Amino acid sequence: MDRDACLTLKTRLAYHYLKQNDQFDVYISYLKKEISREELYAMIPEELLNSVLNETISPKTLLSLFAAIDSLRGTQSIDVIIGGPPCQAYSTIGRSRLDTSIRWDSRKFLYKHYARFLARYNPKIFVFENVPGLLSSSGGKYLRDMIKAFSALGYQVEYQEQNASNFGVVQNRRRIIIIGWKKEFNLSYPMFEKNTIDKRVQFVLEDLPHLHAGEALDNAYYTTEQSNEYLKFAGIRNGLAFTTQHIARPHNEQDKNIYLRAIELWNTEQHRLKYTDLPVLLQSHENKEAFLDRFKVVASDLETSHTLVAHIAKDGHYYIHPDKEQLRSLTVREAARIQSFPDDYYFEGTRTTAFKQIGNAVPPLMAEMIADKINSLL
Repeated sequence: MDRDACLTLKTRLAYHYLKQNDQFDVYISYLKKEISREELYAMIPEELLNSVLNETISPKTLLSLFAAIDSLRGTQSIDVIIGGPPCQAYSTIGRSRLDTSIRWDSRKFLYKHYARFLARYNPKIFVFENVPGLLSSSGGKYLRDMIKAFSALGYQVEYQEQNASNFGVVQNRRRIIIIGWKKEFNLSYPMFEKNTIDKRVQFVLEDLPHLHAGEALDNAYYTTEQSNEYLKFAGIRNGLAFTTQHIARPHNEQDKNIYLRAIELWNTEQHRLKYTDLPVLLQSHENKEAFLDRFKVVASDLETSHTLVAHIAKDGHYYIHPDKEQLRSLTVREAARIQSFPDDYYFEGTRTTAFKQIGNAVPPLMAEMIADKINSLL
């Protein structure tokens, strides 16, 4: 339903098409802003771009969506359906606010639309991703209802909590991965071996140019000629001499003062700043009982960052860069790297919408490894 997210997917389709057809220089020209998005898309078959459907899933749109999908697939059968409704509806953070609008959030029932796609296309396997709060939302009722609905359609359904860090991502990101398969196949939930690659948050930050708050480099050339081993393993730095969207949001002097205190406290004492630790002059929020960790450093010396979520689009206080000389929050590119996006992945839209897309994403490195297991099951 998000226009910018759909444009991002179209641009990534353009990347793959051009790379497969020995026209990668066209994509490079787009990254360097030598050609427009319209000129880029003009090089791509229209039916490929039209495979991205910018639409809300609702009772009013289901029939038209089915028609569009049927037109795209022709006579092909569907092997896999992958998806998951918005996670905010099951978030423990959202529930802690005791907001009636959250408790009665209609997004909690979007799994019923998911079931309608399963009924329509009868895939061999499906993958459903969501936040751990799904396990406890309404005492687990929504999860039980989901499994019951999917089971009624002929699927054996199992779920496990997975952490992106176990897949090699430099992020502590816990998610529930539900996998269902047709009961007659007699399969089992795949085993995911923990990846033991040596990783540190600093590995995804150290070769990007230094920036101050409010500065931006649309074409950011690396500070080192050689990539480190982690970036090679993750496929993040993947052949180009530069990356894009190294864009830092601006911050006022009060925020920068707080950032400096948070960074120094971590670097000297390995201690997280609490809001109540700040001098009264730097405290602008009346609430001093909840969200005391609203200012948090992305510590470079740890194996993983804390979970990167879509709220980074609203402010960067929870994602402070660890270098006190730069005194800012993460850039779009740094956030993308923490999610394991390759450096040639381009996010359409504004800085804010790019942050939102990154925060809502499944880390590509984790997604790829899950996809490999699903492929093996097929």
